[in-house]
This record gives sequence, structure tokens and C-alpha cells, in this order.
Amino acid sequence: MKPAQHPNALRIQQLLDQAGLTRQVVEFDQPTRSSAEAAAAIGCQVGEIAKSVVFRSKPDGQAVIIVASGDNRVCEDKVAARLACRLGRANADFVREKTGYVIGGVAPLGHAEPARLLLDADLQAYATLWAAAGTPNSVFPLSPEELARITGAEWADIKVGSPS
Repeated sequence: MKPAQHPNALRIQQLLDQAGLTRQVVEFDQPTRSSAEAAAAIGCQVGEIAKSVVFRSKPDGQAVIIVASGDNRVCEDKVAARLACRLGRANADFVREKTGYVIGGVAPLGHAEPARLLLDADLQAYATLWAAAGTPNSVFPLSPEELARITGAEWADIKVGSPS
């Protein structure tokens, strides 16, 4: 790990500083696009990775971002019911346009356009989470409480296979 150098990662560092979080954004030499790659590079459990999964709200086209535990698959039906909207798939161009980041590097804050966010309740089981910091090889640590505070998002049961 090394201190952040990419402009997106430096922007996330600035946003964290403005939010009063004394957390350092770090970069890896290798990409950490998947939760498993990120966990291996960091040396943590896959569940501690706070991955951002992006959907498209129908019909308004707004981004819907689920910050999920790296262990979990997102249940689209649960998210759609919770947010009272229909969801569509988000391709790479949509993700970049709406969030300002590429897939694998979507941070939970600092999006290019307003987005609807939900937080995976399972993330609350961990003391430290690791979230993408605007690039596929940059991350930052934070607590579940800090994640909720900086995103203003609610906790929800969003995973496939759990009771609704």
C-alpha cells in the first residue's frame, strides 16, 4: 500500500477530510476490482469490503447504489421494494456518467450526480470496512457508523437468500 496519487483518490481523501474522518486513502500496485482481490491485497475478510453495486432506476434514470458486504449478492427485488422503484442494469458508461468512477472503483461518496443509496445491514458486523476510493486500486478504511454518516444512507437487508 502507498498513499493515494490518482486524482480521483485524492478527491476522495479531500472529501473524507472535509467530513472530519482522519482516514488515509491508499493505493495498490495491482487492481483490486473484485471484493476477493481487494481483501487479498488488504489482508482482511471478503465481508469487510464495502463494495458499491450500481443499478439504474426506471424510469427516471437515477443511479441506485448499494454499498454491500463483499460476501453478499444484492437481491434486486428487495432493493426495488425498499426504494419503491423498478431497477435496471447499469452498464459501464452509465456507471461512469452517474458516479464519476469506473466499475470496480465506485466510492460510496462524491458521485458526479445525486444517487439513491442503501447500505447492506451485514456490514454492521465488522469493526472496520474497506471501500473503493474512486479507482480500481484505491481504498480507504472506515467504521460502519462512519459509512452511514458520510453517505446519509439507511441500513437494509439487501442480500440474496435472507428473509425479507
